[in-house]
Amino acid sequence: MTKGSDLLVAALENEGVDRIFGIPGEENLDVVESIRKSSIQLVLTRHEQAAAFMAATYGRLTGKPGVCLTTLGPGALNLSTGAAYALLGAMPMVMITGQKGILSSRQARFQVVDVVASMKPLTKLTRQIISPQMIPTMVREAFRIAQEERPGPVHLELPEDIAAEECEPVALIAPHQLELPIASDAALDRAAALVTAAKRPLLMLGAAASRPRSTSDIAQFVIRTGIPFFTTQMGKGTVPGGTELYMGTAALSERDYVHEAIEQADLIITIGHDTIEKPPFIMGKGGPNVVHVGYQPATVEQVYFPQSEVIGDIGPSLRALADRLEDKLPNAQALLHLRERILERIAVRATEERLTPQRLVHDIREVMPHDGILALDNGMYKIWFARNYRTRMANTLLLDNALATMGAGLPSAMVASMLYPERRVMAVCGDGGFMMNSQEIETAVRLKLNLVILVIEDDAYGMIRWKQAVDEFPDFGMTFGNPDFVKYAESYGAKGTRVDDISQFKQSLEDAFSGGGVHLVNIPVDYSENERVLVKELRERLPAILED
Repeated sequence: MTKGSDLLVAALENEGVDRIFGIPGEENLDVVESIRKSSIQLVLTRHEQAAAFMAATYGRLTGKPGVCLTTLGPGALNLSTGAAYALLGAMPMVMITGQKGILSSRQARFQVVDVVASMKPLTKLTRQIISPQMIPTMVREAFRIAQEERPGPVHLELPEDIAAEECEPVALIAPHQLELPIASDAALDRAAALVTAAKRPLLMLGAAASRPRSTSDIAQFVIRTGIPFFTTQMGKGTVPGGTELYMGTAALSERDYVHEAIEQADLIITIGHDTIEKPPFIMGKGGPNVVHVGYQPATVEQVYFPQSEVIGDIGPSLRALADRLEDKLPNAQALLHLRERILERIAVRATEERLTPQRLVHDIREVMPHDGILALDNGMYKIWFARNYRTRMANTLLLDNALATMGAGLPSAMVASMLYPERRVMAVCGDGGFMMNSQEIETAVRLKLNLVILVIEDDAYGMIRWKQAVDEFPDFGMTFGNPDFVKYAESYGAKGTRVDDISQFKQSLEDAFSGGGVHLVNIPVDYSENERVLVKELRERLPAILED
């Protein structure tokens, strides 16, 4: 005989699960005991939301569903933000929550919430397990659905009596490779005809271009066609910087310097674009034709309505499209002459002796090796990193431009450090977002991770305060106080450094990485550049271009 919880854990091992993030409760103690006897590591976190962010990031980086575990009611509901993070960000994840017994109700309705119903709008699938014999098939289905395009979260609820129930052993179901279709010849021919006829073609790499399985084929497509490219925020790093075809990142929807190339393009090939991201450009009357290359058909929006679609497994589809285009594009680099001017303008004033966001990005780029990983929280600095930080490998700048939630930066960096202990990993957080999951420093210290946490301090919810000022509202309701971040880090057993002089910043980061362990670096920021560059300068961009 075997217990339902043993079947669950055996099914998870069968899926290749090596760790589970979360906080168990009374209702899944049988599951915890089954994990104890298994090969799976239980990564105990300090908040369920952080566990969900960690599981989602595991899925983002590996392509395999990350797994998180919580109890019923309040614990399960704390996964909600992480579920939305994975759903909008297309990150494969399986959430397992407990529940009171369903065969009896000795505690009546205490702590009972309909978690399955609450998860319906936040997941690809949510189900309650009502029999231990169903566990192997339900786990296999959960992992298949979480991983297939478009990836996302799946939720399984395991009541405590089903977890404890004994039954005859049930055979596990072997996972199989997910096979994706390749775009049809007709679709490839139509797209090739549009690209061949273009006078000023341009590539755009979106969020789905960063899927681990497709990045090498995308890089080869860029090299074989020679068409310059720009990226969305979540598409950064897909193609190595050495191609010298990178035109910039669309950190804003319009008016930025990279939009000079977008505005002059007569055809844009979007690779892996997902309209869940904030629009990188806005389609309209008289604008360029768009060829959508994706795992799934385009979602037609007011700002995005492609004229041609190439749907299927992106890597093989692009290889087939490149076969039709290679050496047949005399106008491939018609827009490349704009590259130097765009990148120079973005880099302006990046080495000034001030605590500006440009200088912070510049110095961090010099400290991080080509395979170093930055995990950004959400705040004003995210725009500056998207615009100014040059990436050379896929998934080395982890940011969220879909749900764009605060609090995810530190947990995401922790998972990156677990998966790649030999690489430099840094969490970049504002003081607002950092404090939303700062308790996970204890988890990072307990796990003996090597991790640098940069806390950028402006004593305010800076992005909203900036927008408040841009919209000419009074400055109200956005400022707060902070702890002494160095002492705060040290209270958890981490190291801490305060930097008030920009000339000391880079060396402080080097020392933090060299020292190993968890090290928090706290630095103030001068956000006056937000209005000077992102408002006044960009408002003047179009007239300036006309004068060039």
